[in-house]
Order: sequence, then C-alpha cells, then structure tokens
Amino acid sequence: MPLTPDQIERYKRHILLPEVGGQGQQKLLSGRVLVVGAGGLGCPILSCLSGAGVGHIGICDDDIVALSNLQRQTLYTTEDIGAPKVDVAIQRLSALNPDVTFIPHTARLTEENADKLVGDYDLVIEGVDNFGARYALNDACIAARTPLVSAAIGKFDGQVAVFHGHETDQPCYKCFVPEEPEDFADCELEGVLGAVPGTVGHLAAMEVIKEITGLGPSLKGQLLIYSGLTGESRRVRLRRDPACPAHQCD
Repeated sequence: MPLTPDQIERYKRHILLPEVGGQGQQKLLSGRVLVVGAGGLGCPILSCLSGAGVGHIGICDDDIVALSNLQRQTLYTTEDIGAPKVDVAIQRLSALNPDVTFIPHTARLTEENADKLVGDYDLVIEGVDNFGARYALNDACIAARTPLVSAAIGKFDGQVAVFHGHETDQPCYKCFVPEEPEDFADCELEGVLGAVPGTVGHLAAMEVIKEITGLGPSLKGQLLIYSGLTGESRRVRLRRDPACPAHQCD
C-alpha cells in the first residue's frame, strides 16, 4: 500500500535517506517483530521501533513496574508502580505512534511457549537476563528460521549480537554461550548505570531496522561490545560450533 500523507510527514526523515526511502519505510510498516523483555533494554528498543514505524510489535513480559525500575526503564512513571509492564508500555507507545499494532504477551517466555510465540513474527529481539529464556528463543528461532537479535548489559557495558542460526554457515546463541556461566550476576545483583541500557537498546534496535530494510553491513554472526566508560566499541566474529546441540537436526 502507498504511504498516506500523514505517514509521509511522520516518516519524512526516513524517506529522505536514499538508503531507506519510501520502499524501506513500507518494509518497516509491514514488519512483524517480537520484543522479549520490556525492562531496561526493552524500553529503548520498543520506543525506537515504534517511532520508526515497525507495523506489528509483540511485547512479551510478565513483570510489573517497580520503583527500582525507574532509574533506567524510561517508558514508566512513579504512578505506574504495580501495573503490568506490557500494559503500560502499549499505552505509552500507542500514543507515540498509532500506525503500530501492538500484541501483548503478558507471560514469561519458556520452552513451552517459545515456538508458538516466535512463529507469529518475522524477527525476534531479546533483552532479558534469563539464560533459560535465551536458550528457548534460540531453539525456537532456529526451528522457525527466524533471525534473533540479542542484547545484554551489566554495570557500564553492553553487547549486541545478531544470529541467523538457521543458516548452515552461521552460529547460534548456543554456539556463543553453550551453557550458563557459573559467575553470572544480573543487574539486580551487580548494578547498571542508567544510561547504558538506553545506548545498548538503541544499538540493538538499529540492527532490527537493518534486518527489516536490508541496510548494511549486517552484524549477522558478530558480537558488538560497547564500553560505556570509554565510549569505545568493537566487533568480534562468532564461529559456528559443529558440536552445538542446537544444530544436530540441521
């Protein structure tokens, strides 16, 4: 469908970019993205994708807003404490962009529901601190042949990776992290500077937009590591593990 006059005005800064243009914006409006986690990373990811006009966004989270969230989770206010994050996020984001259809999934992502959730979307992005959910998403994305964007933060640093684990020459998340690290500590235990998830979340959202529109170069099969203290970032190429159990049925 052609863009409406209001859409041309709303997305004018995208359309002015030759690499995006009207065709790229139409791809965004046709996009179907599942965002898993509506916390510190999920808030900037959701705001960026909603503003960009990604047409269908699923939000999966079973948490409620807490006072300690407000230092970094910018979709919520003090008045929202105790309310489900998914409900509040959709309320805020719908006001930002009525072009977007939001699909609530007020549930914790598990092995039991991952396949069903992933199957409804073209791309998945996660910003959770739960390895069980990450592994379940990895397996579901491989089975559905769906790209997975993964983001993580801690203290002053963050990282973003893009996995096409369904492709025969590409690593998956389990190739990168085959088992949960013994010394893992989430933000609740080790802390995080409030600006870090905003920066890393927007870097991750950029990879989603690149995947949808075909902008490059892709971060596929690579890890972007960001240091908030130095302001530096670097890329590391990831390798597919031929012994990874996630690929044994390829």
